[in-house]
Amino acid sequence: MMITEHLTASLNEQQCAAVSAPPGNLLILAGAGSGKTRVLVHRIAWLIEQSFASPHSILAVTFTNKAAHEMRARIESLLRCPMHHFWVGTFHGLAHRLLRLHGQETGLNESFQILDSDDQYRLIRRIQKQLNVDETKWPPKQVQWFINKQKEAGLRPHQVPNQDHSYFIETLLRVYHAYEEMCRRSSLVDFAELLLRSLELLQSNAAIREHYQQRFQHILVDEFQDTNKIQYAWLSTLKIPTSTITAVGDDDQSIYSWRGACIDNIHRFTRDFAPVTTIRLEQNYRSTQTILNAANAVIANNCNRMGKNLWTAGNDGHLILLYPAFNERDEAFYVAESIKQWLSHGNGARDVAILYRSNAQSRILEEQLIDKQIPYRIYGGLRFYERAEIKDAIAYLRLLVNRHDDASFERVINTPPRGIGNTTLGLIRDIARTQQQSLWHSTQNLLAQRSLSARAANALAHFMQFINDLAEDIDAIALGELFATTIEKTGLRSFYQKDKSEKSLSRIENLDELINAAAQFQAEDQNASKLNAFLAHVALESGDEQVEQHIDCVNLMTLHSAKGLEFPLVFITGLEEELFPHKMSLNDPAGLEEERRLLYVGITRAMEKLVLTYAESRRLHGVERYCHPSRFIHEIPEDLIQSERARVKVSRPQTQSRELIDTDLGLQMGQRVHHTKFGTGTIINYEGHGPHTRLQIKFDQTGTKWLVASFANLEIL
Repeated sequence: MMITEHLTASLNEQQCAAVSAPPGNLLILAGAGSGKTRVLVHRIAWLIEQSFASPHSILAVTFTNKAAHEMRARIESLLRCPMHHFWVGTFHGLAHRLLRLHGQETGLNESFQILDSDDQYRLIRRIQKQLNVDETKWPPKQVQWFINKQKEAGLRPHQVPNQDHSYFIETLLRVYHAYEEMCRRSSLVDFAELLLRSLELLQSNAAIREHYQQRFQHILVDEFQDTNKIQYAWLSTLKIPTSTITAVGDDDQSIYSWRGACIDNIHRFTRDFAPVTTIRLEQNYRSTQTILNAANAVIANNCNRMGKNLWTAGNDGHLILLYPAFNERDEAFYVAESIKQWLSHGNGARDVAILYRSNAQSRILEEQLIDKQIPYRIYGGLRFYERAEIKDAIAYLRLLVNRHDDASFERVINTPPRGIGNTTLGLIRDIARTQQQSLWHSTQNLLAQRSLSARAANALAHFMQFINDLAEDIDAIALGELFATTIEKTGLRSFYQKDKSEKSLSRIENLDELINAAAQFQAEDQNASKLNAFLAHVALESGDEQVEQHIDCVNLMTLHSAKGLEFPLVFITGLEEELFPHKMSLNDPAGLEEERRLLYVGITRAMEKLVLTYAESRRLHGVERYCHPSRFIHEIPEDLIQSERARVKVSRPQTQSRELIDTDLGLQMGQRVHHTKFGTGTIINYEGHGPHTRLQIKFDQTGTKWLVASFANLEIL
């Protein structure tokens, strides 16, 4: 069989058209579950096999490192040859590669380090303290957001407009200026800086720009709807009339405006890169037709769509279940009970996802899962490289490479505790600020002046000598051995071994896994320092999900975290006005449309069964409120939904022959009961059955109330 046939034989008509389209600018509108990654991989392989492109001339941009690694492996498998000189990666990863290759032209030290989000926050806090900027008025998280937002817009401190001469903005800019200077002095580059500085390099250096414009004759970008302003400018700078660009994305799945994604980028693509061929992938390989019909019906209410209608060659499947819960406890109880039944039929826990709009919703769900002994994980929780013990070990290694990395110096100077207190550290900071030098240099000066107490001086001198001694072994021993030695000699392992708790044992296991990761690491660039390459890999990988796939447990996550995933059984909880859609979006048409896209993403995660729930009353953020069902529920056709709660109205409040309501609790119509809060009353009505039974009770002193039988703790009189 010819390779060309191999590349197209397994594709449907739309996929085949996208893969084999003649070279030119191409927009592939790929609906959820339509096989977009497959199409992108086969498109690259087809261009190479047909001799339209060489691996050297292709630039492929993905949104996660995992996707980049998978893409390279799949293309190599299709073509049965290694893909040397093929540039594939995330925007940040590719920008980092550019800066490593051309650091001199950008003014960067060759040993510059990437500053991750947590270390960036710590550095900003330290700068605010130096500048006497009140954290209560200018919260560091807000300052961090401001700085990153300006960089994503391509603005340096002197370029940020402040026409009103706002003191608030002026103070933010003062911190931004100081932050830039600190990063320059310490050879640190944050995530936003990677993109901005690489863009500035391409825009200001004609020779470098023209080299890459001529080299990358075929640019392919995945998840195009998630690109931000600076990423779009980055791509536009590389694109020239003689090269082609392929954008793969779905405007109906644009849900990240809060982190800078601009849905207008995919809308303007056909205008900015005209002429453009547009191909729609609408056949879905994931969900039943009932689920797809619901998704299509919901998203049809949005304006300015580029248009798609998902369909499947599979069956209609189950109706969508809708459970109107009495309150959030009833909702969580129902979800947990449903999962318990699912598991009792031999299904896997990992095949279940519980989705919610707000993290605050998870607590009660977790309680019910724990109560029913159902294993679960919070998907997208603390990732491996973000765990404190891992960041401590990495900081030591970063300091070996670059003594002037202030963020790393500050993190490990007294971790584990070595008798260097806040007073000594404050003195080091003051000298660093006054002399405009790194913390390492300031410490050297302090020791030379002999102005410290003997205890503090000894501790600092020992620490600095230890770092210098350890650095001598960087090139002499294997990377895994270097990490193992560092973890042992720094005292991190013995520090955690002192505590016999499960948490500390877990931290030791994490440190061992870090050594494994270092030992198994293979750098793409064999000429680069292996330690430098690994540290860059860690910083870039920290944005990817780290979930142990081998553990069979239910997945809890926000709807934003669910993008790109799929599960046989999906619960979407909290479908109430002001919760989903969120109250912050109700008066914003664009925000409301993004909320609807978020539900579209949630619905299309379900493969076989979809369950929607809402609560008639909910205690959220400490306040109990009565809720209205989400408008989105009413946008799903009624013939696709099956309601899960039977409503029974009884007109006879009291009779001689009382109607049995709940066998387990012994409750009957007309029965006199006592409630600890509302007092004594009579059961006059009920709805539902079993544990979900809802009682209407007329209390003697407090009037009529509706209570859930299993939670009311009623005393029968």
